[in-house]
Amino acid sequence: MNIRHYKEWIKIGLNILHYRKEQRLTQEQLAEIFGVSNRSVSRWENGINMPDLDLLMLVVRMESAAIIFSELKQV
Repeated sequence: MNIRHYKEWIKIGLNILHYRKEQRLTQEQLAEIFGVSNRSVSRWENGINMPDLDLLMLVVRMESAAIIFSELKQV
């Protein structure tokens, strides 16, 4: 692990964890969506590893869609 980027990895991992919990998904379910193992999801959430850039962009798009959807439900 690159110590220099540890704080950023933790922040990204916590964002993934928050999104997963918000969507009421298990690590296994999120892993299935992304086509990875649930161990990979666990490592992301704990800041041990990072998802590929392509997967990270997918997470961002999914989070954005979830935010927009939740705002529309409040209107």
